Amino acid sequence: MIGKKVIDTDPITTTEVKEMLESLAEDHELTYEQNLALDHVIKFSKLKTEDAKKLVEELEETLKKTQAIKIADIMPEDLADLRLLFAKERGSYKTEDLEKILEIVNKYR
Repeated sequence: MIGKKVIDTDPITTTEVKEMLESLAEDHELTYEQNLALDHVIKFSKLKTEDAKKLVEELEETLKKTQAIKIADIMPEDLADLRLLFAKERGSYKTEDLEKILEIVNKYR
């Protein structure tokens, strides 16, 4: 890929990806990969964009942005699901912290 350079990366939620792809589809014909990505985010996005942004903001008070976005995308239902998301992360989280995270997530269901 000559001439292409990544300037900045910023993780976003699946609902934001859905919004971007739908706006792109209005103006241009999507490629095969973009159509696959759009189908995927339509099937698996669980929140509205505004709610997802609010949820990520609330979770960012206790977590990293990437972790908050992952939680907003998956919307774990119990402690076991939440522990699976943090399985590869460094450090450990107390049960009280995980329960607080689940309370925040449950407000947006």
